[in-house]
Amino acid sequence: MAMKKISFFILSNTGSRASQISVPVSLIYFSVAVGFIVLTALGYLAYDYHQLRTVGFVNQVYQSQIGDQKDIIAGQHAQIQTFTFEINKLKSKLVTLNNFEKKIRVIANLDQENEQESLFGVGGSIPEDLATNVDLAKRQTGLLKEMHEQVDNLDLATSNQKTGFSSLLKALEGQRNLLASTPAIRPVKGWMTSRFGYRNSPFTGRRELHKGLDIANREGTQIIAPADGVVKFTGRRGLLGKALDIDHGHGMVTRYGHLKAILKKRGEPVKRGDIIAEMGDTGRSTGPHLHYEVHLNGVPVNPAKYILN
Repeated sequence: MAMKKISFFILSNTGSRASQISVPVSLIYFSVAVGFIVLTALGYLAYDYHQLRTVGFVNQVYQSQIGDQKDIIAGQHAQIQTFTFEINKLKSKLVTLNNFEKKIRVIANLDQENEQESLFGVGGSIPEDLATNVDLAKRQTGLLKEMHEQVDNLDLATSNQKTGFSSLLKALEGQRNLLASTPAIRPVKGWMTSRFGYRNSPFTGRRELHKGLDIANREGTQIIAPADGVVKFTGRRGLLGKALDIDHGHGMVTRYGHLKAILKKRGEPVKRGDIIAEMGDTGRSTGPHLHYEVHLNGVPVNPAKYILN
């Protein structure tokens, strides 16, 4: 069977003579098929390339959004930790204020408020501090719940403390003279070397009641009156050496021993903050210091519970 051919005539440059070229029909079909396949493949490649570019652009957008979200989350975690720290600090300040109120009530001989109801509610104890170093990625929900609970507790404590201070203010308005006569500040700067209570005597080694506070500093350090009063005694008082007593009224007397110099006379009135004497080493002493006593109705009591500063 003869192969079918298609003839083409090509004119020469001069146009005077035509050349005949014969091409098999099968070759033409094959060329058309190959061309179609190539064009189809190029079309698919162009489409895939376009899709890849689109996906890459979308991925870049998502990566940028993810980065922004991470920054936002990191900022939120930092804020949560800051709020946690502030809640703990606020709770500590409220407890300090509550203790300060109680101390003032002791000094002013006032009844304690809310003995049945604590600062944080009836029968409630001080909530534990929130953990500031937890893994927020795992415990954020739990920590936020604890923060809300503690904010509620702080709101209740703030209300209770406000009530306590309001009642304290009313009680103190009628006791200004008593407060002015209460030894509420340290009589001298220095180091506490011995506290009120039973101890082994540095001289005898025997257990005995130490009736006051020993505060050490350099000889000649100024001693001030911790409250208003009248000088009741000046002179030597046995083992205390040079001593001075101040009568503050309301059954309150303060005593100062081992003095180097006494700067007030018997019967002389003094105000809180007046310089009354100088620290010394007189009497039976192991070095320059002030022996400071507080007597209430003739009985020695712990001076520390009256000191606010």
